[in-house]
Amino acid sequence: MTENDDDAAGLKEAGRLLFAGAADFYAAAQTLDRLPPMEGVEIAFAGRSNVGKSSLINALTGRNTLARTSHTPGRTQQLNFFRIGERLSLVDMPGYGYAAVEKAKVEAWTKLVHAYLKGRSSLARVFMLIDARHGFKSIDTDVLDGLDKAAVSYQVVLTKGDSLKKGEVASRIAGIEAGLAKRPAAFPQVILTSSRDDLGVPELRAAIARLLAERGV
Repeated sequence: MTENDDDAAGLKEAGRLLFAGAADFYAAAQTLDRLPPMEGVEIAFAGRSNVGKSSLINALTGRNTLARTSHTPGRTQQLNFFRIGERLSLVDMPGYGYAAVEKAKVEAWTKLVHAYLKGRSSLARVFMLIDARHGFKSIDTDVLDGLDKAAVSYQVVLTKGDSLKKGEVASRIAGIEAGLAKRPAAFPQVILTSSRDDLGVPELRAAIARLLAERGV
């Protein structure tokens, strides 16, 4: 193994251990005054309503029912907080882009999310989930524009990667990374995942473990 291989293996093991312990839902917030106190490090997950956020959180933690999944897009209507051990919280953010949700609710969610992103010093990164089958849609790039403007660090995670043919993977990732290269708050590396077969899950855990190490937590 090279030194880089050793580092990667060490981060994967750190990620495995991080998510091998306790994982529990502990707070939900529909308004700013209901946000829990800032403790440790927070990692938030954002994406369209049907992108598979809850399924990926469940895959990360190895618990099938930690985050509620639904066949009805737009079900997550608040910020849901999950404590992972003593150092980390995962935040499931309301999905966006589902037209059947009342406009007033969408505006309320948007206001809450923007306020959370701007005022949460414990937030280390937003993982921006994109459906691997479709790549960026205009509503995704609008959200990325907002994250860039707010100077919130984010990284793109492709979901449903098992749906891509092997020949499509490299071109899809290259295209997205090329688009991210011009964005000031974007982390350059894209992670391809699938909650069905754990594709990319160890790599995502390793990325989170690296963030904790960088913050000295």
